[in-house]
Amino acid sequence: MRVVVFGASGPTGRQVVEQALAEGHEVTAVTRRPEGVAPRAGVAVVGADVADPAAVDAAVAGHDAVLSVLGVPFGPAPVTVYSQGVANILAAMERHGVRRLVAVSSSVTDPLWRPSGEFFFNHVMDPLVNRRLGRTLHEDMRRMEAVVRASGVDWTIVRPSGLFDHPAPTGYRVAEDRADGLFTARADLAAAMLAQLRDDRYVRRAMAVITTDVRPSILGLIWREAVTKKGR
Repeated sequence: MRVVVFGASGPTGRQVVEQALAEGHEVTAVTRRPEGVAPRAGVAVVGADVADPAAVDAAVAGHDAVLSVLGVPFGPAPVTVYSQGVANILAAMERHGVRRLVAVSSSVTDPLWRPSGEFFFNHVMDPLVNRRLGRTLHEDMRRMEAVVRASGVDWTIVRPSGLFDHPAPTGYRVAEDRADGLFTARADLAAAMLAQLRDDRYVRRAMAVITTDVRPSILGLIWREAVTKKGR
């Protein structure tokens, strides 16, 4: 299958590209930082901004599916990357007859998501980090989800919990809308996204992904992901 990955140079995007190659897909890696993706057989690297409709249109043409792994760091400024970027992607998909979209969002967008047994996270870290520091980011993710749901393509919204690095996929779990878990390894998120290219259970649905086999430190995760890393 020919797949185009938006946000390919981010930490999750690189996982998606590597796993897609391993599964035998032809990959077009789209990013504002093309130097962040190593060119090799099976990967075409395209330097483009998802806010540029013409660039997005050119990148989507000729592909079978789109994987959106867009990401920006937390900050107080208004965010439009997710909603504007996905609107441009959807417009290009409709023009070129590309049906399948798998787009990363967040568990935070579900108002009922509260991991069991995580008192410190639910009452301290979530209100401070996700609901305050990440407010503008998650507001735009909700706008993105609304844009996706209103489209006519075969979409799946993928909602990870707290993202962290792990070298390989684990026995991750998926569930519709929300899953009872605090963490998601990027390797598991990438694997779950790619699995949707051959599985229609979550077409036109939101799918949560959680990792239960390994667990990082909450405070260490917050520092690495919300402060020092850029994007998803």
